[in-house]
Amino acid sequence: MPKQLIKGNEAVVRGAILAGCRAFYAYPITPASEISEAAAYYMPQAGGAFLQAESETAAVNMLYGAASAGVRCMTSSSGPGISLMQEGISYLAGSELPCVIADIMRGGPGLGNIAPEQGDYMQVVKGGGHGCYHTLVLAPDSVQEMCDLTTLAFELADQYRNPVFVLADSFIGQMMEPVEFPERAILPPPPSWAVRATAETRKNLITSIYLDPDALERHVRKLAAKYERAEAEVVRFEQVETGDADLVLVGYGIAARILKAVVRLARAEGLRVGLMRPITLYPFPKEQIGDLARTASAFLAVELSTGKMVEDVRLAVNGRKPVEFYGRAGGSVPSAEEVLGVIRNIAERYSLVRGQSPEVAHV
Repeated sequence: MPKQLIKGNEAVVRGAILAGCRAFYAYPITPASEISEAAAYYMPQAGGAFLQAESETAAVNMLYGAASAGVRCMTSSSGPGISLMQEGISYLAGSELPCVIADIMRGGPGLGNIAPEQGDYMQVVKGGGHGCYHTLVLAPDSVQEMCDLTTLAFELADQYRNPVFVLADSFIGQMMEPVEFPERAILPPPPSWAVRATAETRKNLITSIYLDPDALERHVRKLAAKYERAEAEVVRFEQVETGDADLVLVGYGIAARILKAVVRLARAEGLRVGLMRPITLYPFPKEQIGDLARTASAFLAVELSTGKMVEDVRLAVNGRKPVEFYGRAGGSVPSAEEVLGVIRNIAERYSLVRGQSPEVAHV
C-alpha cells in the first residue's frame, strides 16, 4: 500500500491485520473507539471476524477462546475498560495465550475525561490482575509506530505465548500522520499447542488451574523464567544526544515527542541534555539507564501523570544520581518551553553550567 495519512487508532488495526490478526473483540470507549470502528470495517474484508462485545469483560474472555484456537486476536479499550479486563488478562497470562491489547489512555481516575494522560502505567506495566505474571508492553510515539509496534506485538505474543499491550496516550491515538505499510501480510500457520477440534490437537490442554501447590509453583517458575528471558531479549529504546548528556530526560508516548524538541532547545542554549525513550515499558531498559547513570549528572522523568514511570527510572539509576520528576495530569500536556524552564532550574540547582563539565551533585 502507498503511504497514507491516517489516525493512530486506525494504524493499529491496519498493522494488526498485516500481522495476521483475524479476530477482534471489543466494547467501544473514547478515545479508543476508532479502533473498533476500523476493525469492524477492515477485519471482514481480510476474512476475519469482528464482534462488538456486550462489555469489556466479555471481550477479554472472547480473546481467551480465540487465542486457544490458535487465532491471532486483539482487543482495544481505555482506562476504565482495561480495569474491567484485568481478571481475564491474568487468565490469559496464566494459560500462556498470545493476544494483543491496545490501551489508548485517557484522564482518570474514575470516569475522568477523554483527554490524553499516562495514568494507566501501573495497571498495565506492573500487571493489574492477580498472581505472578507480566504482560509485555510497547509504547509508540508516532502513528507509524502505532502500526509497526502493533505488528511487532503479535510476533512477541506468539514468541513468548503471552499477552502484549500497545500502550499509547490519546494524543498518539487521535493524531494523524503519514504511515508507510509493509508490502505483504504475515499469515502464520496455527501453533502446534492450539485446540482446534481435530484429532491431532485433542491432546492439547489450555488451562491456568493447578490445584496441587507444587504443580502451580512449577508453572509460576516456568512463567518467571520466560519473563527473565524476555527481559534479556526484548528491550527496545531510543536515545537522542545521550553520549555527552549531563541531564538525561526520560519519557514515552507524546511526552517523548515533546522531549525531542526540548533537547534541541536546551542544546541551543549550551545545555548538554539528552533523551532516553523507553519503547518497551516492560521489559524496561533498566540496564541502559543504569549505564547512562555512569556519565550523566542527573535525570528528569516527564510524564502525563503524577509519577508512575519515574519509579522505574529511580530503580534503574539505583541512587547513583538524582532523579527529578515533572508531570501534568488531567489531560494537560506540557509545552517544550514549559519543560525547558524546568531544565533551567535543574541546571542551576545541580550546577550544570553551559559549555562546561558540571560537577556531579551529591544528594
